[in-house]
Amino acid sequence: MAVKLHRCSTMWVKISGHPCWRVQKALDDAGIEYEVVKHPVSRSKRTEYVELTGQKLYPAIQLEDGTVIRRESKEMAEMIRSGKLSEAGGASSPDAPPA
Repeated sequence: MAVKLHRCSTMWVKISGHPCWRVQKALDDAGIEYEVVKHPVSRSKRTEYVELTGQKLYPAIQLEDGTVIRRESKEMAEMIRSGKLSEAGGASSPDAPPA
């Protein structure tokens, strides 16, 4: 499955509590190939990301078919680890309102 990980540009932050790193590590651990798409750290400069996801919160995963998945990072990591990432297709709108 070819996916894109939309995340913040602070790639050097590799701590377990960082949402972007949590999802990236889950993809790595699951052996899923992905492309990192970096977006601005500043919420006021995330216009392209907001157009894609409808939110300002990172991260999001874009599946090969264009479906965008944006959930809380813990939920996304669990979906990846349990092998349910592809089943999340059609779940492009998040449960929580944008911040």
